[in-house]
Amino acid sequence: MRARLVAASEIGPEIRHFRFDVPETKQLEFIPGQFVSFTGTVSGREFTRAYSVCSAPDGNRFELCLNRVREGRFSPRLFEMTPGATVGMSGPLGTFVPRHPFRDSVLIATGTGIAPFRSFLRWAPVLESGRRITLLFGARYPLGLLYRNELQALESELSGFRFLPTITRPESGYRARIGRVQQHLDEALDGRADVDVYICGLREMVDDVRAILGKKGLQRTQIRYERYD
Repeated sequence: MRARLVAASEIGPEIRHFRFDVPETKQLEFIPGQFVSFTGTVSGREFTRAYSVCSAPDGNRFELCLNRVREGRFSPRLFEMTPGATVGMSGPLGTFVPRHPFRDSVLIATGTGIAPFRSFLRWAPVLESGRRITLLFGARYPLGLLYRNELQALESELSGFRFLPTITRPESGYRARIGRVQQHLDEALDGRADVDVYICGLREMVDDVRAILGKKGLQRTQIRYERYD
């Protein structure tokens, strides 16, 4: 298939929110948490990269949250796309999806690892589940807390949802959580070991959080994760 760019906007330093459609189909079927793979030729070589969808199913449209990797082979090309341009696509695929039935859950993300969780939190089976959901989201700077206003609004609207943002490089006068997500796991778990935990971000964070959760008594079957490197 070909994905066609509809619009794109800057949402953080070197981070862009993309909206695509797939003209070849009326309904793009996927489960939140899944990814699409883009394929293209750069300097005579073909590259394929996977990107988590950050929207809920909506006809033939889907959204992505991508950071520009300046030394990367493929992301700079995507950042050069203008509305109407297309790129080869396969999927959506992947198993990093909400459990069924959905249970009380803690979602842990850093950086663009927020993408699949934004998809979770825009999907009716999760929103209407009545379950308690905590999102622990870490970034270096406040500007890196992607979709912050949207998530804060959801916290005020959705009973049982907690949004716990944290940053590692605060500016003078910053008054909120500081530190890596690992430092705030106790607050996110709230003393419980009977919840499902979903983790998305870079390998070091994911592996570290998994190890800490194991020491806290959570079983492997309770933990799902997606690593971005």
